[in-house]
Amino acid sequence: MNDKKSIQNEINIEIDEEIGQGIYSNLAIISHSQSEFVIDFVRIMPGLPKAKVKSRIILTPEHAKRLLLALKDNIQKFESQFGTINVTEIKGMPLNFGGKIEA
Repeated sequence: MNDKKSIQNEINIEIDEEIGQGIYSNLAIISHSQSEFVIDFVRIMPGLPKAKVKSRIILTPEHAKRLLLALKDNIQKFESQFGTINVTEIKGMPLNFGGKIEA
């Protein structure tokens, strides 16, 4: 039996066909200010000197942390089912690329 509280907490989320197809990205650049995190999803193609931001997501610090925790949980579930994800270093690009620079 559903009570009123659980019905009120349900969210109906729709996705249109274009968004549902997704956008391929092989680089995320993350920067932040005191009030927001900005994640730029970029597609770099081999042999091309220029890359384009394909999507930008702006999050509050709280939602950025929720995203981090959700990704961590999903990665753990993925690795328990399919094995460890190996991460290779990208030569010439620091891990803090795009982050806030302290003076």
